[in-house]
Amino acid sequence: MIAVEIVAKIVIVLALPPLLLGVIARTKARVAGRVGPPLLQPYYDIAKLVRKHSVVSSTTTWMFLAGPAVGLAAALIGALLIPIGDGRALWSFDGDFIALAYVLGLARFFTMAAALDTGSAFEGMGAAREATFACLAEPAFILGVMALARATGSLSLSAFLGSASIAHIWATAGASIVLVAAGLLVVLLAENCRIPVDDPTTHLELTMIHEVMVLDHGGPMFGAVLYGAAIKLFIFAALLVRILIPIHDPAWLAWAAFVLGVLAVAVVVGLIESAMARLRMPHVPALLMSACLLCALAVVLLVR
Repeated sequence: MIAVEIVAKIVIVLALPPLLLGVIARTKARVAGRVGPPLLQPYYDIAKLVRKHSVVSSTTTWMFLAGPAVGLAAALIGALLIPIGDGRALWSFDGDFIALAYVLGLARFFTMAAALDTGSAFEGMGAAREATFACLAEPAFILGVMALARATGSLSLSAFLGSASIAHIWATAGASIVLVAAGLLVVLLAENCRIPVDDPTTHLELTMIHEVMVLDHGGPMFGAVLYGAAIKLFIFAALLVRILIPIHDPAWLAWAAFVLGVLAVAVVVGLIESAMARLRMPHVPALLMSACLLCALAVVLLVR
């Protein structure tokens, strides 16, 4: 039975993330009155990119190749730390939420380094923006998971995001959970280049943040970038689902609630992008600062 659960979690981690991108695109299309692309279009795109050849500039170094590879590997490692289905992660230890933050930070560093390695002014501009906004998004994430750790007295994601622990927090400190969920939703939008922080579909370099850093990547390298981005979106969506849906019994209901909850988060992201416009660049720090304040207030409310 344990082996079946492990295989199921591995399948979800590897197969489900691209579907989230398809759900977001379809949601935006339906709100706009269009049919939209197929739900499986991200899978087709990644498969097509893998079959292509990459063109690498002679001015780049190994860092340009390491960016997509390390980004994808870091996303996969981060997904192993997230509680899935029944509330247990594939890899769990005390302090793993700190490791998750550092793993995602490592992926960001190599992505920015690969952008700078091209020598492009546009990609350097995107890397500078990414570093600036990360200084506000990362504290919000750390404060949010610290609030959960403080409420449960545990240092492991599997422990304080377990269904029984979250259900107890909802009963004793529901206000803090709401604040953490709101803050992490903003972090999700910022970390995954979604509106109102960034627009992953734009092609205007002066307004891009994440997308501009991978302009020179193509073929399998760009496929790795897209797949890694999908897994990163899955990580933050899974965190929100574990916080908001504390179901653990029966097991089939817990698994169904987790999968449907992750897809529901993708629908919410699509609705947000359909209802809002992209913020002006000077206003993005204020939005991220609000996420920091929400998560910090959650920590304060838990101090006794």
